[in-house]
Amino acid sequence: MPHPAASTAIAWIDSPEARGCWGDPAALALPLDDRGLLLADGLFETLMVSDGRARLLTAHLARWRQGAALLGMEAPPTAAQLAPLIDEAVQRSGIRQGALRLNWSRGSAGRASRGIGIPERCRHRFWLQLSAATPTFEPVRVIVSPTEVRSATSLLSRCKTFAYGPAIQARRQAEAAGADDALLASSAGGLCCGTAATLLVRQEGRWLTPPLASGCLPGVMRARALELGLAQEAGLGALGEAALHHSSGALLLNSLSCRPISHLGETPLGWAGASAGAGSAAAEAKALWQRLLQVGIS
Repeated sequence: MPHPAASTAIAWIDSPEARGCWGDPAALALPLDDRGLLLADGLFETLMVSDGRARLLTAHLARWRQGAALLGMEAPPTAAQLAPLIDEAVQRSGIRQGALRLNWSRGSAGRASRGIGIPERCRHRFWLQLSAATPTFEPVRVIVSPTEVRSATSLLSRCKTFAYGPAIQARRQAEAAGADDALLASSAGGLCCGTAATLLVRQEGRWLTPPLASGCLPGVMRARALELGLAQEAGLGALGEAALHHSSGALLLNSLSCRPISHLGETPLGWAGASAGAGSAAAEAKALWQRLLQVGIS
């Protein structure tokens, strides 16, 4: 995960009365009837900010819009609406390198709203947060979660939603086992992803990643790797534990990090035992991440 740096986080939340409100993330608040708060009924995107710019913004917003349409939500703010807010967040906070989170909740529907049924009129709600963060490329030890599975058929698997309960439990299991992260299996068979990252496995010199049919999140960095020909999809269920044990390297990739997997359980993987060592694996992971982030930046 990214390491916090010494700087001041800042947040903005829409407020019709005040036309939006800036403040410390710990000081701003959601109404208690917000469906994002009550039911995790919302979507978010996390972007890398580097040199004061939100990287791959176009791709992240496209996934945000697609997720909202898939879940029957109104369309979230556009790039034109967000650009001045992002610029102001950078200026107010002084953060030139960090993590930008964009949040879109189905919001509130007024006094009569309760339960899980979607009211006819919901006032959707947007807020953002910019926090200092440094990308990390340090190796990680992982386990396979013994209980948490990604659904190959759920609509939620195709969106980046607020509902991270299964990932939280899998990470808790990893920490209890002395590991850094957990891999989640797919309900369709094989391994699917990390708790918050795309899984890449190297076989015969190629980076392979589970297909979207496995229930893995359609990650922005994953899509970049496929578009650039730096990775390709494996067959459904092809990337199991045995595939990792026989691989020549594995990575957990997202917009804020690219971390080599050094061990699966107690067993070292591929490059962990190579003469070049963990430093070489981290350098390779960093080079791949930088290439994905910098090529065609928008």
